[in-house]
Amino acid sequence: MDGKIFKKIEETLIQVGLRVAKRGEGALFVVGKVDYKPLVDQNVPPFKVYENPKLLESLALMDGAVVINEEGFLEAYGVRIKSKKVLKNFGTRHSAAISAAKEDNLVVIVSEEDKKIRILRKGKMVMQIDALQKDVEKSVPHAVKILESIGAGTIGTIGTSLLIPAVGITFLPGVILFGSVYYLGRLLRNKFK
Repeated sequence: MDGKIFKKIEETLIQVGLRVAKRGEGALFVVGKVDYKPLVDQNVPPFKVYENPKLLESLALMDGAVVINEEGFLEAYGVRIKSKKVLKNFGTRHSAAISAAKEDNLVVIVSEEDKKIRILRKGKMVMQIDALQKDVEKSVPHAVKILESIGAGTIGTIGTSLLIPAVGITFLPGVILFGSVYYLGRLLRNKFK
């Protein structure tokens, strides 16, 4: 996968997610391969999501998930992700998100309840962004840089990070990063060199 395109996708999904969350809506984005069933007719032709974030946002507001391929093209919208896992005390969107966060997939979930954006990789939460934090949009490019520099294999478990956000470390206003002590230490050393 092209790193530059992936970075554009991540940044677009976070920015769109922030707008959706601030309106009190929810959304689920999956970048990669996932089993799904369309809930609506797929009338919108594929497009590069980072070139048309407004259309992406309107599709994200429909029931179901938005699936994007690794080149950044819309694959499907308004789809039901086949959930194999259940996340206790959370709704179906979170269960779909944890089920879709397999292998190299990137999953961005926007919670309408707490207005937070959660980013998952390899079945684990890597970052949480609070849409209500003042000027959080300014942190997005830095958050994407951090996402690019961490490895999903060292990240803390989603259950712990969702239920006890205090186990994460805040590097930027409104952004909490979850991970192992080793990786966080390495990241801190690199950030302050």
